[in-house]
Amino acid sequence: MSILPVLVLLGAVQSVIGELQMHSLTYIYTALSKPAVSPGLHEFTAMGLLDNRMIDYYDSDSKTKVPKQDWMKKQLEDDYWKKGTDSRRSKQQWFKVNIDILIKRMRQNESDIHVLQWMHGCEGQTQPDGSLKFHRGMDMYNYDARPFLSFDDAHQVWVAPTDEALTTKRKWDNVPVLKEYTKGYLEKECMDWLKKFMTYSNSQMKKASPPDVYVFSMEAKVKNNLVLSCLATGFYPKDIVLKITRNHRVLTREDGLMSTGVRPNEDDTFQRRDSVEILKSDLSTYSCEIIHAASGLNVTKVWDHAPPLGGDAGIIGGAVVAVVLILVGLGVLLIMLYKKGYLGPAAGNEANTIRAVPVSSHAVTVPLISSQIPNTGDKPEDTKLLTGSKDSVSGGSVDSGVSYSGVSSNSNKSDPRQDGEDSGV
Repeated sequence: MSILPVLVLLGAVQSVIGELQMHSLTYIYTALSKPAVSPGLHEFTAMGLLDNRMIDYYDSDSKTKVPKQDWMKKQLEDDYWKKGTDSRRSKQQWFKVNIDILIKRMRQNESDIHVLQWMHGCEGQTQPDGSLKFHRGMDMYNYDARPFLSFDDAHQVWVAPTDEALTTKRKWDNVPVLKEYTKGYLEKECMDWLKKFMTYSNSQMKKASPPDVYVFSMEAKVKNNLVLSCLATGFYPKDIVLKITRNHRVLTREDGLMSTGVRPNEDDTFQRRDSVEILKSDLSTYSCEIIHAASGLNVTKVWDHAPPLGGDAGIIGGAVVAVVLILVGLGVLLIMLYKKGYLGPAAGNEANTIRAVPVSSHAVTVPLISSQIPNTGDKPEDTKLLTGSKDSVSGGSVDSGVSYSGVSSNSNKSDPRQDGEDSGV
């Protein structure tokens, strides 16, 4: 099983808000300016994710869009995958042209690796009657892992988080058909596909699986403190309740509680880990309660006051090894970008930041590399695609399966930014 990841984006979605579940459909594209230095890292990758679970995949080596879930393969006809493959091959070329344009615009060194990323999709919230209601849309770009441009669905304007993107923002704001298309796609078309995919996946839902639950302690950075952790892993579906209590009182963030939230495992199950830091001298009763309604599990485990093992040894060792291997896989690329001055903290609003997922066919979250975009001005020849020139909105082929604001797949209105759109979106 390949664990070599690459840079990509992914908007993390909270699985539960109160009693109402959130569901998401996102499409993620990542292009490198040149082949990566490590085997298994692709020059271009595209994937679809339903609730952060990969449902389809394409890379520049295989050049074929393939299903990553059995229900996708069973429910969608061969023509869907053929047209989806054609669309992603077209996008691969689109990204190659655009990343070359940006390198020239920024007067960057063409020998370095640069990254152009795009994520678009929608989130829906379940209602008391079981229906799915539009919550928010996402359409955002990163360049070299810095937020470059995003779409404000509510106000129908493009948002430039840095001065470097203002030229693009002005040009795209002056293309009404692009704003109309983007809003219509996010609020209508994307939601239609989200509902359809949810129906498909639920019709072939696998059997519920209860979590394995572990409680353990480890040394904290503060000498007199301990970190108590509760890990639930291997459960399906992902809806779960995890509570850490002190003398039967449920702890919250105000008490210093930390949580990873629900995260996917490699085998389509999920995990969650909550922790709290306490004094070694604290002899209160700490316990972890896990409720996984789908599998009928309701268990409470209590921490003893034995000395910690000094880490998570023997409990999540496999996960630690996987993380180490992932970091090794990225090591060469990280070092190179760091030496070139491209490694730094991501900028911009967290809500408009594209996060990291792999560009391999296996979903393992990896760090996101950041770099600053130098501002060297715009050039007339750079306005063909990313800057929203008239040429980029005046035609192009229509990718079957894509509609505009709810129009059928035979609509002649395609994404003005590109010659086509994913046939599965």
